[in-house]
Order: sequence, then C-alpha cells, then structure tokens
Amino acid sequence: MTDIIARCEAKGLRMTDQRRTVARVIGEADDHPDVEELYARAAALDPKISLATVYRAVKLFEEAGILEKLEFGDGRARYEDAERDHHDHLIDVNSGQVIEFVDPEIEALQEKIAARLGYRLIGHRLELLGVPMKKRGA
Repeated sequence: MTDIIARCEAKGLRMTDQRRTVARVIGEADDHPDVEELYARAAALDPKISLATVYRAVKLFEEAGILEKLEFGDGRARYEDAERDHHDHLIDVNSGQVIEFVDPEIEALQEKIAARLGYRLIGHRLELLGVPMKKRGA
C-alpha cells in the first residue's frame, strides 16, 4: 500500500503540514474513525490544528479517491484508506464495534450472482449488522 501523503502528492494535492498530519493519522488508523476521532488524534500531534481543517482535509482526500467514506447506520460517517486490502464489515449495532473479515465463500457467491445476472463484478461493499448472540448457559 502506497503512503497516503505520496498518493495525495501524486494526485497534485497541495499538502500543507496540517494536511500531512491528517494523512498520517489516517494512515496509522487500524479502525474506522469519524472526523471527530481523526481530529482528536491529529490535535495530539499538532495542537494548532482545527476541526474545520480536519473536515476540509477529509473531504479533499475523499474527493481525490484517497479515503473511502463508510456509513454504518449510526449517523456518523467513518473513513478508511481506499487502498486497504479488500474486506467486509460486521457491525455490532449495540456497541458500534466494527469487525473486519474476508470470506472466500462470500466472495465467490457474489461473483456467481453477478455473472448469473450478466455482469462482471468490479467491486462491492458488504456490511452486516448484528447483535451478539447470548452465550449458552448464561
């Protein structure tokens, strides 16, 4: 995966120090932060950065195809690097926890369905919403 800052520069985006900070925070994220979470992480690195600056940077990166916007039904847009390896999401609707997974059977089934409908699949998003099952004996 190419560094986010390098990808931004390759797309001709003007990279200020604060945009570099936001890009660094996104690149280091192993979760799906919303803008407020990105702001908190960026402010820890640069106390002068504003929430508005983070919003503008995220919008710019999203429009450039650097970031992918995710909507998990909780009213908060979350973000991840658009070039991360493919994965699907299972969202715990009680806690908001997002579990990433890859399942070869699901991937094959999606390809099969697209072909049956006369299409070649070029991408997809799968988001499963769930609640934890009660443990047996509890």
